[in-house]
Amino acid sequence: MSQPPGSIPVFTPADDGFHAHLRGDDWWFTETAWYSFHHRERRLGGWLYTLARHNIGTISGGAWVWDDSAHLPWEVPYSSNLTALRLPPELDLRDETLPNGVSVKVEIPTMAYRLAYDDPGRFSADLRFEAVLAPRPLTAGGSTFGHSAHFDQIGRVTGHIQLNGEDIDIDCWSMRDRTWGRRPEDRPRQAAYVTGAGDDGSGFLAVTDARDGVDRVAYGFVQHGDAQASLVDGERTVRRSPDGWISEICIDAIDAAGERFVATGSPVSRIIINRHSFIDINSLIRWDVDGAGEWWGEDQDMWPTHRFAAAKRSGDRASGSRK
Repeated sequence: MSQPPGSIPVFTPADDGFHAHLRGDDWWFTETAWYSFHHRERRLGGWLYTLARHNIGTISGGAWVWDDSAHLPWEVPYSSNLTALRLPPELDLRDETLPNGVSVKVEIPTMAYRLAYDDPGRFSADLRFEAVLAPRPLTAGGSTFGHSAHFDQIGRVTGHIQLNGEDIDIDCWSMRDRTWGRRPEDRPRQAAYVTGAGDDGSGFLAVTDARDGVDRVAYGFVQHGDAQASLVDGERTVRRSPDGWISEICIDAIDAAGERFVATGSPVSRIIINRHSFIDINSLIRWDVDGAGEWWGEDQDMWPTHRFAAAKRSGDRASGSRK
């Protein structure tokens, strides 16, 4: 990552690889690589996810695939969430099959990647991610990612998966991200990571923090063609069903040019992922975007486990994100 004083960080080809050289002696230095995909007609969403802790010497993650048939990780079509595999020091994220089963090969540095996964008879993937624009750098220290290096990127995902013996073609617009920096297991606060993209490569990202009953946009952007504008303010509001699940979601934000961006979405499927001290209720979302029609993406509704449990007991799981 190149970052002259006072400038916005720039993602370089070297950042496609691991960043073990930056780890110092921090036990919690962590690096992640996340790719999402979906099949809208089947209400099917999926992740390939890797989390490496260089100083601890472990690598975790794997793959998840869900649809509207179930939301618990042990009931969805596929879930492999490995936690403490050995991280060989010679691993190269630019062309490697990782111990968690995820394969990544750089085709065009910072822009295009060949992705694979193979668990015979259960789930395999042969996918290609190609971005529209250069990766978007995190510039807001107040977001849930803090001051870690973090990049987001909208791209087209093509290829196919095989799920429990069935071949499924994938052709969608989705998001990937990369992070490296300090990430202790007790850091999470209530937050959301919300994405959407249209068939022309336009899209948005909104990362929000729940504070004092308001889910405020801390970081994000709106992308139209080759133009990209930062989100500088806004809110995420949700309606929840009596059992606490999100039934409607709205992002109402302002970008750096003063333009208003509004997207209203409905979840079509979801999965709950338990990630150490927080849970991620991740929904595949169909969006209606003002002036742009139908987009698809995700809402990662992230809760510290103690707060989720308290809200569940009190019957007020919508706390912090009302409408």
